Amino acid sequence: MRYGAIDIGSNAVRLLIADIIQKGKDTGFKKNTLIRVPLRLGDDAFLDKKISPAKARDLIKTMTAFRQLMDVYKVEDYMACATSAMREARNGADIVSMVKSEAGIELEIVEGQKEANIIYSTHIAENLDLNKNYLYIDVGGGSTELSVFSGGRIAFARSFPIGTVRMLDNADAPETWEEMKQWIKENTRKYKNLSGIGTGGNINKLFRISEEKDGKPISINKLNDIYLHLRSHSLKERISVLGLNQDRADVIIPACEIYLTVMKWASVRHMYVPRVGLVDGIIQTLIDKNIKS
Repeated sequence: MRYGAIDIGSNAVRLLIADIIQKGKDTGFKKNTLIRVPLRLGDDAFLDKKISPAKARDLIKTMTAFRQLMDVYKVEDYMACATSAMREARNGADIVSMVKSEAGIELEIVEGQKEANIIYSTHIAENLDLNKNYLYIDVGGGSTELSVFSGGRIAFARSFPIGTVRMLDNADAPETWEEMKQWIKENTRKYKNLSGIGTGGNINKLFRISEEKDGKPISINKLNDIYLHLRSHSLKERISVLGLNQDRADVIIPACEIYLTVMKWASVRHMYVPRVGLVDGIIQTLIDKNIKS
C-alpha cells in the first residue's frame, strides 16, 4: 500500500510517496520517492499578494506530473496541502480550482495552526522526555510555527508570518518580530531548561552540516558558528564551494537567523532535529485517518 503527500510551500513544492508498513498492531511508513521542485511561490505572494500567471502555470505542470507519478506508483490515497504563500495570495482559491480541473488534484490551503498540527502528527511528542519542556520551532519560507510542549502536551502554540523567502523579499514586518518576541517571552518564561525541537528543510541541512550524531541536539553556539561560516561566503561560494543547492543557498541564512533569534529569546541552549516535515505529517495523517475508518 502506498500513500502520497504533497506540500506546496513558499520556497519549494514536494511530493513524498511512501510505502505503508504494518508491524503487528503498529502501522508505519518508509519513504519510497521524494521529489522537490523549487518554484518559490512566496516571491509572488509576499510582494504582489497574488501568484503570477507564469508561476501558476509552473505549479499546474508540477501538479500534473505529481498526479501522473502517483498513478504510476499506484498510490491509494493522497493529501495535498498549500501553506503560507497560497494563504496570502488573493488568487489562491482560483489556483486551487485550476489545479483540480487541470491536474486532477484536490488541494487544500491550510492555516498555520493546522500546518503545525499535521507536523505534530508524526508523533514528535511521543519521543519527548515527559520530564522536560520543549519549544518546537518550524521555519518555512513564509511562516514560523512555534509550540511549547510541557509534559508531552502542547501548552501554547502560535503561527507567525515570518519566513525565509519573506525575509529575502524584505516582506517581514518589524512589528511581527516584536509580537513574536513578546509571545515567546510570555509563554516560555516559567519553563526552566527549555530544549528546542527544530523542523524544516533548512534546519535539516544545518544539522547535516554540523555533523552531529542523529538523536543528539545541536547547541546554539554550534549553530551560530555554522551561521557565521555560511555568512562568510558569498551566495556564489555557498553554491560552488559549500555545495548547497541554488534555492537553498540563499534561504539558509535567514533560516539561521530565525532559529538563533527564537532560541535566544526563549533561552534555549540546545535543539533536537528529528528531520521530519509537513510531508511526513501528511503521510501519518493519512495512516491515522485510514486506520480509524
